[in-house]
Amino acid sequence: MNQTYTAVVKRDGEWLIGWVEEVPGINAQEESRELLLTSLREVLSEALIMSREEARQAAGAGYEEFAPLLKALATVNKHCLNELPSH
Repeated sequence: MNQTYTAVVKRDGEWLIGWVEEVPGINAQEESRELLLTSLREVLSEALIMSREEARQAAGAGYEEFAPLLKALATVNKHCLNELPSH
């Protein structure tokens, strides 16, 4: 699946803070844009892995996954973490 996510970045004094719009609780704070985006990618990746594992465990045996539905939802977002403006 090729999901895209949008990072929101804001300067707060000497720090950059950022979060992912589509997933509550995914946020980070770093001193540079590059480090911030790397941290956001890592936190998002870990959260998605944990969420998938928890969902599959909760479903038990005999569940179905509908990846085409998720892929269709991915087209809603026009920006991904690699396409942030430089300002």
